Amino acid sequence: MKKNRQAGGHDRRPGFWVYGILIAVLFGSAFPIWWSFLIGSQDAAAINQNGINWIPGGNFLANAATVIDTIPFWTALLNSIIVSTSVALSVVIFSTLAGYAFAKLKFRGREGLLIFVIATMAVPTQLGIVPLFIVMSRLGWTGSLWAVIAPAMVTAFGVFWMTQYLRDALPDELIEAVRMDGASMIGSFWYVGLPAARPAAAMLALFTFIATWTNFFWPFIVLDPGNPTLPVALQQLQAAYYVDYSLVLSGVVLSIIPLILVFIFLGKQLVAGIMQGAVKG
Repeated sequence: MKKNRQAGGHDRRPGFWVYGILIAVLFGSAFPIWWSFLIGSQDAAAINQNGINWIPGGNFLANAATVIDTIPFWTALLNSIIVSTSVALSVVIFSTLAGYAFAKLKFRGREGLLIFVIATMAVPTQLGIVPLFIVMSRLGWTGSLWAVIAPAMVTAFGVFWMTQYLRDALPDELIEAVRMDGASMIGSFWYVGLPAARPAAAMLALFTFIATWTNFFWPFIVLDPGNPTLPVALQQLQAAYYVDYSLVLSGVVLSIIPLILVFIFLGKQLVAGIMQGAVKG
């Protein structure tokens, strides 16, 4: 039996090409970060005179201190944390609720409504900027973080993601058993749907957090220069006729350090949750 499994490929270890491709993807993903740190650790005058040195310089801390003194860094960092965390939590909650309804509840027009939600992903974000700005202006939210958080509290991709996951991962018999025990619809979602959706919700929270953290277009339009998020604040490092790339890229490195810390501290838990969900499924 063991030989048959090995012959079928179930217990076969990855070959040389698999590891080679994974290493190439790893280096390709890490190179932009290394490149930013490489330029951010050098002096602007030395770069203009001698070109880029492939050995890191010793000016990163000095450049980072200049960045922190030049822009409202700590305000922007706090704003990015508030916005990214709030949007990630709200997207997970509302998308999981909507996904549970589309996947497991029977109501008229369910499929058509789901298709309409998915179809909104084909509409470019830029087309809705003008009416969205008018709405935020009439609400008096322009310049505040609410103007960035409220429009992103639920996404069509999140609803589609959670619908597809719950449709396959959550058996209908389990919901019926909980309902027969006296649980309400919200109770069945809380005790059955939410635990089953945890692996997909964790990945959705991570993707949403990263996308919100790096979002530049809408925060640049609606927020004030004195109350920006980090990507908008880094834009203030560019002068009208001259760009100091050592300062800009050192600021970029500072802005991605929180994302790296999120992966370091939460990556193992996310992978464990995904594997647990896969085993249960």
